[in-house]
Amino acid sequence: MHVVDLAIVILSFLGLLAFGLWIKERQTSVAGYFVGDRNMGATHVGLSIVATDVGGGFSIGLGGLGFTMGLAGSWLLFTGLLGAWLSAVLLIPRAKPLADRYGFLTFPDLLGHRFGLGVAGVAALISAVGYIGFTGSQLLAGGKLAASVFGLPLHYAVWAMAAVVIIYTALGGIRAVILTDTIQWGILLVGLSFVALPLGYQAVGGLEGLHKALPASYFDPLAIAPSLVGRWVLSIVPVWFVGMTLYQRLYAVRDEATAQRAWLIAGLLEWPLMAFLGVTLGMFARALFPALDPEMAMPTFVATVLPVGAAGIVMAAYLAAIMSTADSCLLAATGHLVNDWYSKVFNPCSDEQHLLRLSRETTLLFGLGAVAFALHVPGILKGMLLAYDIMVAGLFFPTLGALYWSRATSRGALWSMLLGGGLTLAATVWPHWFPVSEAVYVGLPVSAAVLVVVSLADRRPRSGLIDARS
Repeated sequence: MHVVDLAIVILSFLGLLAFGLWIKERQTSVAGYFVGDRNMGATHVGLSIVATDVGGGFSIGLGGLGFTMGLAGSWLLFTGLLGAWLSAVLLIPRAKPLADRYGFLTFPDLLGHRFGLGVAGVAALISAVGYIGFTGSQLLAGGKLAASVFGLPLHYAVWAMAAVVIIYTALGGIRAVILTDTIQWGILLVGLSFVALPLGYQAVGGLEGLHKALPASYFDPLAIAPSLVGRWVLSIVPVWFVGMTLYQRLYAVRDEATAQRAWLIAGLLEWPLMAFLGVTLGMFARALFPALDPEMAMPTFVATVLPVGAAGIVMAAYLAAIMSTADSCLLAATGHLVNDWYSKVFNPCSDEQHLLRLSRETTLLFGLGAVAFALHVPGILKGMLLAYDIMVAGLFFPTLGALYWSRATSRGALWSMLLGGGLTLAATVWPHWFPVSEAVYVGLPVSAAVLVVVSLADRRPRSGLIDARS
């Protein structure tokens, strides 16, 4: 990469660190750190959702799918549109008024309101493990990108990414995360759409050159096994109902209507816009560099095809997009430990400044755990789906029970979480013990069955549905 491009990337990193420090000086409360004082607007939050959900990890993974299968890879992000719109209709009208009334800071606060502190604590553990893994996947994506472009050893590149992400997230909290997400993802979208796409189209020789270089199946969006689409739906759509990063943004917006607008914006930006843009660029990369590792296709394409200056801007935006996902997931894991465990179980009388300092220290600690995950996970997309599987299998059905089933009990929710999440983890670690192709196929049905059976058998008084408007 040219020295001009390198300078642009370095300056963007320094700008992020400076912004985090600027926000830190204006941060005075735990609510400000985790939910931005609950006054964020729909556009900022909608773009932040896309930046977090798609980010650089899914962007690079999506380019890899375009590289290996063509337009059919776009179905990966159709799950984002589906999840966003379903949660806008089914989740937000119940959860947002309740969160505003009781001052929720985390996703387990919602479950704790219905099922009690024990269930909330287990939910926090499951979610924290998933988000540390997801943060690690993003750091791996950034490390692969930096290693490819700058010629660094992968472990050095991962550590460099982690240092920037951990520091500015620890300093600025959710407001820094949301505002930088908006800028980062906007730059990435503009750079890919108006610079990378037309220059790539020219480099491959237009449609004629692309058709000559790729198999016909690459141009058929339906050339994909239904089982693979089903696997993505099961892993990704339920995350819109249990994702801590999404609840933080739900709690951060002004009101219910603002939240629904933000979720609708996010869904449309994911599919079709980002979905087809990502796989198309992956197809360009396949035509130009057919021997590459698929997950390195888009970074190599950007670094090679774009002119000096433009390559630096797009590369900085890519790295920033990766960080926009990593920072949100890291902050989510921190919220679980500080809010759901420390301040509720170990030290309920903690003052604001103590909790704020502990939040920053915990962010640093969890960041190191994410680095360890990044250095051992075999692939970006695989690591992200694994993190999703654990959260979804443990938390999805208890959340639906809390919101929609009056007979669901605390004991049913607790065992549903433990067995659903635990079996998914076991099927991942020891796949030869389970006669299924994907671990989530074990955990989800077990979680649903246990919730129903244990709740119906439980003779203790029912707590009733969550009713945010009563």
